[in-house]
Amino acid sequence: MSDTIHTTIGVTGMTCAACSNRVEKVLNKMDGVEAQVNLTTEKATVRYDPNKTSLDAITQKIENIGYGVLTEKAELDVFSMTCAACSNRIEKVLNKQDGVKLATVNLTTESALVEYNPAITDEKALIGKIQSIGYDAKPKAEAEEKQTYKEKELGRLKKKLIISVLLSFPLLVTMLDHLFGLSLPGVFINPWFQFVLATPVQFIIGWQFYVGAYKNLRNGGANMDVLVAMGTSAAYFYSLYEAFRTLGNPDYMPHLYFETSAVLITLILFGKYLEARAKSQTTNALSELLSLQAKEARVIRNGEEMMVPVEEVVAGDRLIVKPGEKIPVDGIVVKGRTSVDESMLTGESIPIEKGSGQKVIGSTINKNGSIEMEATKVGKDTALSSIIKVVEEAQGSKAPIQRLADVISGYFVPIVIGIAILTFVIWIVFVQPGQMEPALVAAIAVLVIACPCALGLATPTSIMVGTGKAAESGILFKGGEHLERTHEVNTVILDKTGTITKGKPEVMNFSGDEETLQLLASAEKGSEHPLAEAIVAYATEKGLDFLDVEDFHAVPGHGIEAKISERWILAGNRKLMKDHQIDVGDAEQVMVEYETNGKTAMLIAIDGQYRGIVAVADSIKETAPEAIKQLKALGIHVVMLTGDNERTAQAIAKQVGIDQVIAQVLPEEKADKVKELQLKGKKVAMVGDGVNDAPALVTADVGIAIGTGTEVAIEAADVTILGGELLLIPKAINISHATIRNIRQNLFWAFGYNTAGIPVAALGFLAPWIAGAAMALSSVSVVSNSLRLKRVKL
Repeated sequence: MSDTIHTTIGVTGMTCAACSNRVEKVLNKMDGVEAQVNLTTEKATVRYDPNKTSLDAITQKIENIGYGVLTEKAELDVFSMTCAACSNRIEKVLNKQDGVKLATVNLTTESALVEYNPAITDEKALIGKIQSIGYDAKPKAEAEEKQTYKEKELGRLKKKLIISVLLSFPLLVTMLDHLFGLSLPGVFINPWFQFVLATPVQFIIGWQFYVGAYKNLRNGGANMDVLVAMGTSAAYFYSLYEAFRTLGNPDYMPHLYFETSAVLITLILFGKYLEARAKSQTTNALSELLSLQAKEARVIRNGEEMMVPVEEVVAGDRLIVKPGEKIPVDGIVVKGRTSVDESMLTGESIPIEKGSGQKVIGSTINKNGSIEMEATKVGKDTALSSIIKVVEEAQGSKAPIQRLADVISGYFVPIVIGIAILTFVIWIVFVQPGQMEPALVAAIAVLVIACPCALGLATPTSIMVGTGKAAESGILFKGGEHLERTHEVNTVILDKTGTITKGKPEVMNFSGDEETLQLLASAEKGSEHPLAEAIVAYATEKGLDFLDVEDFHAVPGHGIEAKISERWILAGNRKLMKDHQIDVGDAEQVMVEYETNGKTAMLIAIDGQYRGIVAVADSIKETAPEAIKQLKALGIHVVMLTGDNERTAQAIAKQVGIDQVIAQVLPEEKADKVKELQLKGKKVAMVGDGVNDAPALVTADVGIAIGTGTEVAIEAADVTILGGELLLIPKAINISHATIRNIRQNLFWAFGYNTAGIPVAALGFLAPWIAGAAMALSSVSVVSNSLRLKRVKL
């Protein structure tokens, strides 16, 4: 093959040699392609002729046969965007770039999230593409660095605004003179005096609008800068033309609009300044999370204690944490005992006792005892960093409700320019034939009042404040789409163990001899099930030794089988005993009594003979009844899903106020039960622990993981409830309702403002400076309305 290109593509989803062979065969059948696929490295080494095919076609072929192509994500800070048309243009250009799977650009956060194929493109090429269309970008800065940059930008904007106000104020006075007859000194109405004041505003202060307009027009786009540049330039150059007419005719009374161009630019800058200040407040939640991070750590190196910046801590370091100090990173206690305030993460105000071998989480507070710990997760791997990343991605994501605004914004500016030209023609031809002044004024008013900023800000500002408000309460939404979808939920499925109950059961009753308990506990020691842990703990309290297990087999949903010292042990439910044809005598009556009282009873058999019953109970979370009551008050149907037997499940459900129970469900069947409810037209939220319930969490319309901020819980679900507090579930639904209501209000006023404002301006009822003020305030009002979410009571 001549003129071939060599590349390597990461392939996901291959499970065996048959998979890699299939991918290889399909690729080699493509014209101009030679491929070798390695199952171990999950990579395809490809040589292809670019005259016959493309890398995009090759990756598409891999995806068409059911496998995935490894992608990477680039997070970029984007600069110079002024309105929704800018963010839409960048997004469209990036999505057309070879190798880009999905790009989303957020105007409010001034950021872009791009998923791309590293075999085709890279971060540098993406930045170059953004720069080629007149904007700028760089790899995402740390949140603190970005905040500093925004503060500097706000300072620069403030300085420009002050200068613009000082130059424009005398011109504003001349405008008031026209309206109210103030009898000002002649210098104020001198055209060249006005020219001197207006020119620096137009071409120095307002130069950013010309630059932005040029870059957009050069690349076939149009944004707010185009409207502002056109409107103010028309007013300025018409005034300049009128000023020159006075040179040959001292008695000529010029019609000057220098004040219109200067005051418009000042008002727009003022609106931008207010908007920037308000937008900075939408990121407060992220700033508060960042402020929780420890700044320094006391590390033991070469046998000596030393204070180092937390960024210098590496996994494996030994740290000393004294009372009152923040735990710097995630780790394990190796020496000492203390209590730790984990409220910043779990919402639980009572400090938790920690001793040797127990995990501690970075940024939590050591209350009353010095401990020595080993760092296990540092930097971006800590639990708090994971939470911050989730919040950042959620604030930068788009909700489906934004699509309508994006589509309209894309066509908005060209349509407005067309309306302005049509307005000018109608006025100068039909309304006041041959009169330039009224036609120009009406056209300028149309250009200025119609700005897509409010449309572009309507959704992302609400999403930012809503997800931030939720994060402050311990609710993590993974994206705007999940925040939006949550408000549609009308059915909530709650897993029993670890969700409704505390997940730490205790043995309440045991009938059997010491040998039976020893064999049972030894067998259960190999299981991680909460019931097994309870039995092991019970045997430990009794002082029993554990025997070596020769064979162990878990029977999902039924129990366990094990072999110890040539003896076979069975422990589980009725079906397990029935399957092994074991006669349990009159144990059924005892089991029914236990189950009616909310206990989980397990039958025990050794060498095929029934030997007794163990009854385990898991206490209900104190807030469970209130949480379920609040869900019902929201009109939501609550269902309990459990692998436990019907009687025990019904007893637990009765205690917490749940009417519908789906019991004796195997782990792999939970997703099917979710689908059954969905087929009945229900919008289902599944609440589980994020590990055992992963298939059901993924299948549900909204998956809610109960966890303590662990990466497993965060990865598994659309929403993570930190600390396992059930009262956060109705709060999550409430913040979703409040956010969507807020977005709809924003969109209504943004659409309504432009729908009403453009005709009024075209009819000549709005002076351009009033139109400019209205346009500036429309964006500020949208952001201010979004900020009201901060005051929502959850």
